[in-house]
Amino acid sequence: MAARAALRTTYARLLRHYRSRHTGPTSALVHAPHPYVRAAGLVVVVLFGAWLGLLIVGSVRTPVGPMDTSMTLRPSLSGGTKINVSPLGALTLDSHHAPIRLDVDVDQLDPVRAQALVEHPERLSGLQEEISQDVADGTHELAVRSCVAVVSGATALGLAVYRRPRRALAAGGLALALLAASGATAFATWNPKSVLEPKFSGLLSSAPSVVGNARSIVSEFDVYQKELARLVTNVTKLYEATSTLPTYQPDPATMRVLHVSDIHLNPAAWEIIRSLVEQYRIDVIIDSGDTMDHGTAAENGFLDPIADLGAPYVWVRGNHDSRATQEYLEGLDNVHVLDEGRAVTVAGLRVAGTGDPQFTPDRSVAAAGDDAERAAGALLAASLRAQRTAGTPVDIAVAHNPVAAQGTDGDVPLVLAGHVHRRETKLLPEGTRLKIEGSTGGGGLRALERGEPEKVRASVLYLDRTERRLQAWDEITLGGLGLTTAEVSRHLPEENRPGAPAPSSSSLPVTPAPSPDRSRAPSPTASP
Repeated sequence: MAARAALRTTYARLLRHYRSRHTGPTSALVHAPHPYVRAAGLVVVVLFGAWLGLLIVGSVRTPVGPMDTSMTLRPSLSGGTKINVSPLGALTLDSHHAPIRLDVDVDQLDPVRAQALVEHPERLSGLQEEISQDVADGTHELAVRSCVAVVSGATALGLAVYRRPRRALAAGGLALALLAASGATAFATWNPKSVLEPKFSGLLSSAPSVVGNARSIVSEFDVYQKELARLVTNVTKLYEATSTLPTYQPDPATMRVLHVSDIHLNPAAWEIIRSLVEQYRIDVIIDSGDTMDHGTAAENGFLDPIADLGAPYVWVRGNHDSRATQEYLEGLDNVHVLDEGRAVTVAGLRVAGTGDPQFTPDRSVAAAGDDAERAAGALLAASLRAQRTAGTPVDIAVAHNPVAAQGTDGDVPLVLAGHVHRRETKLLPEGTRLKIEGSTGGGGLRALERGEPEKVRASVLYLDRTERRLQAWDEITLGGLGLTTAEVSRHLPEENRPGAPAPSSSSLPVTPAPSPDRSRAPSPTASP
């Protein structure tokens, strides 16, 4: 018994010695972290875990009006809302001040919903309420998904770091509390007027004036579009009945060409052109460019009505039309794209043209200026001479910029251009007539930012079917956005006016009339 007691006493002394060696003050300092360090570590785990959760599962896909969008919450020092409209750019709204930012990515335009708006314009009146409801539904779903995302992310990372369920759950709870506090701060600082002062980036940097007038476009544009088409019809009928016009009366066999230019994404132009084609029995439409505004693929759907305008459509690229625009038009029925002097025969009329060598919406490339335009004009002139040598002389040349068009002087009877948004007709020194058309789109949607809307302009050219010479032209001028004025005036070239001398034999070569077989060709033929 005494030996057992002595052994027990010895064991107790050894145990106390061991504990004093391994649980003393120094050991506590080495193995027990400071409370501030532990708190900082927990905060890092919570923030990083919440961010991972939002990144992986925190996004919501939701329709907003005719668009499919993705909504995501992101950590941010400044807060706000960022709307990404690929490939046009982005706009940022100072909508709230909180450590979270709302990112909205516009993925695509739903063709079915967009077409429904086009076919039923009356639905535009309820579009604002529909979009508001869509945004509210998407935001609610995003809030629920974000809560799940931050809790799951912080809990999972906490479990991986601490390997203790209680610590992991504490991290998840703290992440949820942090998100709730951020949401409350965002709600308290919400600024609905931020939409009036957006910050634009990318190609959207040129859009503030359009955004500022979006409401008037939605509420009044459909009425305006129909009014313009009605005006064209009524004025044309009145024009046909009047007896105050110059003496030229077009023969039923006269070729009629509609010259349009610089539409600049104004959809009302298609209704105007369609009405003119019907009223004037147009044979060919020639567009001298700047049909688009930024030349992006997102704008290409705007071109689809061209195939149904009722006449062949001849087009050259303007400085606001990209190569992507040109490729899209080349795939449309009834469209003839001209570039680098290419020529086509459409409805018995031989037309050659070249696209603008400059694409000015691309700010990463310095504008080449008039030198590039003169080079393009020289290329077009060389093609015209080659066509004449080959026995297929060109009746009309087309270039977007008048500087390029002037390079064809002496090589073609008539050259058409646009670009400057004003109408002008003049004889060049070597006998070529240059006709510059104004904007058939009234300057596009930019007309909304001006005090006085830009007028809508187009011209009908009458050409003799035998020699394809310009006999007369009608200038159609409409009042522009929101105005209801219209004017049609007829003009005769000097040689067609009463008492004018007969053209001299030294004038520009006359294009011979097409052979019977060629005139009956069912489709236009391109030059070799």
